[in-house]
Amino acid sequence: MSSEEWDAIVDRLAEELAAVEHARWAHWQQYLHSKGDLKEDGSLVLPATLVSQWQRQLSTSYDDLTHEEKDSDREQVRKYLDVIETIIVNDDS
Repeated sequence: MSSEEWDAIVDRLAEELAAVEHARWAHWQQYLHSKGDLKEDGSLVLPATLVSQWQRQLSTSYDDLTHEEKDSDREQVRKYLDVIETIIVNDDS
């Protein structure tokens, strides 16, 4: 494979993964907003229990997460792996 072909694959991969990342972020924002209380001034107030849970997760290494929390991360990674497999493994070009 030439360097130009590899660069084209990397560019395509970056673009496809950026689309997955945007969809992941948008889904998270939709979830986050559904859990909060939207105030008249446009601010979003979140329940203390969720903030506490997310703070704990933020300060916890992946190895120390619960099995369910790891599964949630794995679920998100699989979306990226599907794109990588399609472009690199199954690409016929």
